[in-house]
Amino acid sequence: MIPIRYNLRSLVVRRVGTVMTVVGVALTVTVFVSILAMIQGLQNTFVETGDPLNLILIRKGSTSEVNSFFDREIKGIVETMDGVESVSGEALVLVNSPRTTGESTNIVVRGVSDKSLSLRPQLKIAEGRLFRPGLREIVVSRSIASRFKNANLGEDLKIGRTTWKVVGILDAARTAYDSEAWADYNAIAEEFDRPIYSSLLVRATDQAAIQSIKARVEEDRRVKLSVLGEREYFASQTNAALPIQILGYLVGTIMAVGSCFAVMNTMYAATTYRTREIATLRILGFKRGNILLSFMLESIALSLIGGILGCLLALPVHGISTGTANFNNFAEVLFQFRITPLLIGIGLGFAIIMGTIGGLLPAFRAARIPIVRALRT
Repeated sequence: MIPIRYNLRSLVVRRVGTVMTVVGVALTVTVFVSILAMIQGLQNTFVETGDPLNLILIRKGSTSEVNSFFDREIKGIVETMDGVESVSGEALVLVNSPRTTGESTNIVVRGVSDKSLSLRPQLKIAEGRLFRPGLREIVVSRSIASRFKNANLGEDLKIGRTTWKVVGILDAARTAYDSEAWADYNAIAEEFDRPIYSSLLVRATDQAAIQSIKARVEEDRRVKLSVLGEREYFASQTNAALPIQILGYLVGTIMAVGSCFAVMNTMYAATTYRTREIATLRILGFKRGNILLSFMLESIALSLIGGILGCLLALPVHGISTGTANFNNFAEVLFQFRITPLLIGIGLGFAIIMGTIGGLLPAFRAARIPIVRALRT
C-alpha cells in the first residue's frame, strides 16, 4: 500500500491545479445541495401540515381545494354523522397581488369560520388580532406580509373589488398555510358572489372514528365528496415540487459532468507529470493494483475536499424564504430552504462519485505505464 501522505504531498505540489479542481467540485456541490434544500423545504411545507384527527372533504374529481365547490347544505349532513366532533366550512379564492419586488402573482385567500383556527392548533395569531365577522378585515401569514405590498399590519390590501384592513399576522408554523391570507367566510362569499364551500375541515373524535366517517361519506349519495386526512391531502400536493426537482437534477447532472472532466484533467496531468515517480514505485515493488488504488484515493480525496467546501458554502441558504408556483392551484406557495444532515451526506457522496468517475481512467493509465518507457520519459 502506497502511503497516503505521498498523495497528499502530491496535491500540495500541484497546488494550482488542485485548487482549481477543488473549487469546481465545490461549486457543483453547492448548487446541488442548494437545489436539494429547496426541494426539501417545499416538500416539508406540505408534508408537515395537518393534524392526525382532521379530515378534508372536497368535491370528487378535484385536485385541490381551489378547484372544488359544493352546496353549503352538505355541511349540516356531515355534522350529524357519528364520530364528528366539529366541522368548519371554508371557501378558497385566488387573488392577484403585487410582490414587493414589483411583479404580481396569485395568493390564496381562505374564507374561514370561527372554528377554523381552533381546528388547527399549530396556528396562532402572532401580531394584532383575528378579523371580526362580517367586516372587510383580513389576517395574513408572516411570509405574505414580508413578500407582498400593502400586506403589513394596519395596511389596506386589495381583495376582490374592495380593500381589506390587515388586522393580524398569522404564524403558520412553516406549514402550507404560510401561503394564505384568512378572512371571514361570509365576507368572502359576499365579495366574490360565491355562496358555496370549497372544502369542509372535519375534526374526528378519535382515530377509530376516522374510518367510520369516511365510510359514511362514501355511502351517503347526498354528499358526493372525497375524504382525505389533512396530512394525506397536503402530502398529495407535493407534486408542486416536481418541475423544480426535474430542473434541479438536470442542472446538477450537467455541472457534475463538467466537474468529472475537471477531476479527470487534473489526474491526467498528474499522471504525465509523475511518470518517472510511477516507474520508481514499480521498481520498489509496488504492484499495478497499488498504483491504481493510490491514484483513485488521490482523486477521491481531491473531490471530497471540494465536497466539504461546497457543503459549507451551501449552509447560508438554510432558512431563506422564497416562493414558487403551485401547479395544482396556480397560486404562489411560500417555503424555506431546508439543509439537513442527510442532504450534507448526499452532497459529500455526490462529490465522492464525481471523484471516482473522474479519477478512474487516469488511474488505469497510471497503473498500465510500462516501467522501461516511463524511465525514458
